[in-house]
Order: sequence, then C-alpha cells, then structure tokens
Amino acid sequence: MPVSGKSARWAAVAASVLLTAGALPVAGASSATAATAPRPGTVRTPARYLNQHLDWQPCASGALECAAMSVPRDWHHPAQGPSLTVAVSRHRATGPAGRRGVLMMAAGGPGASGLNRPAGLAAYAPGLAAAYDIVSFDQRGVGNSTRVTCADQSAVDAYFTGDKRDRSADAVRTTFARARAFVRDCQRDSGDLLPYITTEQAVHDMDLYRSLLGADTLSYYGPSYATVLGASYATEFPRRVARMVLDSNIDFTRTWQAFMESQPFSFQRRFDQDFLPWLAKNDGVYHQGRTTAQAKASFEGLRARLHQHPLVLDGTTITPDHLDALSSSAIYQADPGFEKLATALTVLEHPDSAPPAVKQSLAQALAHPMNAGFVADFFSVTCNDTPWNRSAAYWIAQSDRMTRNYPLVGARSLAYTAICAAWPRSAAPRIHITGRNLPPILMLNSTHDPATYYEGALRDHRALPTSRLVTVAGGGDHGQFQNHNACVDDLVEGYLVNGTLPRTDTTCAANPLPAPRPAEGHVRGR
Repeated sequence: MPVSGKSARWAAVAASVLLTAGALPVAGASSATAATAPRPGTVRTPARYLNQHLDWQPCASGALECAAMSVPRDWHHPAQGPSLTVAVSRHRATGPAGRRGVLMMAAGGPGASGLNRPAGLAAYAPGLAAAYDIVSFDQRGVGNSTRVTCADQSAVDAYFTGDKRDRSADAVRTTFARARAFVRDCQRDSGDLLPYITTEQAVHDMDLYRSLLGADTLSYYGPSYATVLGASYATEFPRRVARMVLDSNIDFTRTWQAFMESQPFSFQRRFDQDFLPWLAKNDGVYHQGRTTAQAKASFEGLRARLHQHPLVLDGTTITPDHLDALSSSAIYQADPGFEKLATALTVLEHPDSAPPAVKQSLAQALAHPMNAGFVADFFSVTCNDTPWNRSAAYWIAQSDRMTRNYPLVGARSLAYTAICAAWPRSAAPRIHITGRNLPPILMLNSTHDPATYYEGALRDHRALPTSRLVTVAGGGDHGQFQNHNACVDDLVEGYLVNGTLPRTDTTCAANPLPAPRPAEGHVRGR
C-alpha cells in the first residue's frame, strides 16, 4: 500500500535509521553461551566461590561492614572468563538473643546502589535492626561492584537534553544516531561484560551471598526494580525464602518493553491529578495559577519559553528536557518533591529575582538529568532481560502517540526505546515468575505511583497466589515502607518480625500532601 504525507516522511526516517542500524557490532560468542543455560535451579557453584571468605571491614561510611564477594562472570559457565566482584554490606543484629536471621535488601533502578541501605533501614526500624542481620549489595554492573561502562557523562547529558517533543525528521534521526553511539560505547568499553549484566545472573549472586552468610534461608525487602529481583529470586529458590516484602512493584509478569510502554500514562496521571491540583491550591505561595488548568498552562508556557530561549542558570543551560526530567523525578515523593518542583518553577520563571544560593542549588540539581553510571547499568539490564521490538518505524509511531497523549515522559520515550532497539540481541535466560511453592509475600503499592503503576502491581499480585496486597490509597508516592506512614510501617514490621500478615488484602491511607514550606528568600511571582 502506498504511503503519503506524514506517513511517507516517517517511513523515510525509519528506513534511514534501519539502514544505519546494521552497522552495530554484536556481542559475539559470550552472548551466545547464555542460550545454553541449564534449567533454573540446576546451576552448580564451584568450590572456589562457595569456600571463599568474606573479609569484613568497616565501610567508607563507617556505619556498616563491607566486603568484596567474587562471583562467576556467567553462572551457567562458571569456569569461563574472569570472575566479577560484587560489593556487599551488613549491619549486624543489635539483639542477638532474639535474632531471626538475615534480611536482604536490594536497590531499585536498575542502576542504583544498595551498599549503604542497611544503615538507613536500621536507623528507621530499630525493631528490624534488633531481629536481623540487615545486608545488601551493589548489583553486578553498579557502584563498587564490577561496573559496566558506556557513554561518558557529557554524551549522556547531550542525549537527555534539548526538547524531545520535537518530532521533526532531523530530531528523530538524531535520537536514533545517539542511541547507536551509546550502544557502540557500551560495546567498546564493556563488550565482554554486557551479556551478563542481567537480573537472572544477579539472582544467583544473591544466593551465593546467602550461602556465604551461613543462612539456610533469607528474608527480603526490595522496592521498585528490587521487586523484580525479589520475585525472580523466589522463583529460582522458593525454599530459601523465609519472608518477603515487595514494595512499589514493577510489572514483572510482562516484558520490560511492555512495562515501559505503560509508564508515560502513570507519570502523566500523577502529574495531572496530584501535583497540578496541589500547585493550584497553593497559588498564594507559588503563583502558578488558581486552578489546575491555569497551573498546567503556566507549566506549558515556561516549557515553551525554554524551547525558544534556553535559560543559562549559574552556568547550566536549561532546556525543556531538563524541566521534564526535574518534574518527573520530583513527583516520586510528594514530600519534599512537590515543594521543590514548585519552587523550581518560580525560579525558572523569575531567575533575576532568585537568591544566588537558590539558583546555584537548582542549577546543580539540573546539570545532569541522568547519571552516566546509572544509565549504563539500567540499559544493560532492561535491554538484556527480555526481548525488544527492533523496528524503528514501530518506535517512531509509538513515541509519537506517547508525546501527544502523555508528554511529561512520553516525549522522551524514544530516547529509551531506541537504545534497546539497537542493543545486541540477547540470549540471556529469562526467569518466568510462577509463584509456585512460595511462603506468604507482602506487597505494597500506591494507587498513583508514577514509576510502578498500580495496574502492574495488581497483575503481579495475581501472579503470586500467596501474596497479600497493601494498597496505599489516595496518594502516589513511590516507595511505601520507610515513608513515615504508620499503617504501612506497622504491617511490614509486624510481618518481618512476628510473621503477622493481614488475613486479606488491605488498604492504608496515603500520607497527606505537604503544606508548602518555601525556602527563605523564595521568589515571588506576580
């Protein structure tokens, strides 16, 4: 069928993208070996890993003990290739007489560091600190572990700045070109490592860590991406799980592609239904409009001005993409995120009236929309774990719809998907989460969570028959435990310490939205 007009323009762009995509090298034999992986549960750990000694020393922070754990590069061929290092940490139980065992934590992302998290949990929940050795780790590819390296920070900054709502042919070609360059950088700097930066490999690292701690079973707490790690670990090693809490759940019943295609909707919902009404309610402080519609128009007006004339703020050039990144990050947590975003909007509208310290702080926060180390691991895991559509035409059309319907993060969706579309085809084994043979699992999710949408948590809940779901209603914070919500905290600590679960799914009220607390020297608008 012939195409014409806009369709012809995008078809030509897609064709040019596809012609150049074939120039990417592939990851070679190391990627192919993963295809021959044994059945789950049949991995055999060589004695040199099982018999290693963890040399615990004070962590750099001083609050924990840290050690370096040696793991196979490829758990399915552990004798091949050099070992990797996984940095691990622990906070010893403060009540050894009543010690229950090991509580393992993991970080979100993928790409975030988990190494220092036991210190925060121990301080927040002394009852858990008394009952458990609280342990965590930097996942392979991250932080103090063997890291994956891709583009440098300047290249990442260039990729995630500008105006992703620009749907011109040149802008779309530039996005694909930068995505291919990012993948080439990954392969140049980490090529032999990339195939093994996966959730499935990390799950086996976790079980080796359990073994080296001398624990027959472990309990687990994980938020966001760590829910994927936890559910995957429980699927691979169901009889080694004592108690498990999954907080703010990624939809692990489907692929990463399916999950990320649904995120623009949930970010837009949080922004439109929670933040903008709050901003309008506090117009007396922030002067962004007395109604939700006026507040949205104010935001869009600022964004349009940044498109026409990017703002140089204390040495940082602020583009529309900077504003989108700041906004999507701020709405993860209403307190203090809403206040910080509202203050930033007034500063960006009236920079000449802003105190120098306020401008400097905002410029520093906006300088790097995405951290280069974080995105290297993020894309390694998400592009490797599950299959991706590799059609440029598909992603152009999909991102066009997302930009139109859910612009807050939909506009930059192509920047993410273009990388996975260009990634070397992965043969990594996929863990299909079944929910069989599991102990009771406690799940937490807010109804308006922007990053891990409630609809996905419901699918996860159905996939885990032994789970109880705690719905945090009337809010959208990301991460429910350790969020100063007494209802949630009591349920989590009661379960982890005493094994007490609600008889059925239950609901907690969300924390009230914060009252505005403008900083000293706050910029006044009108």
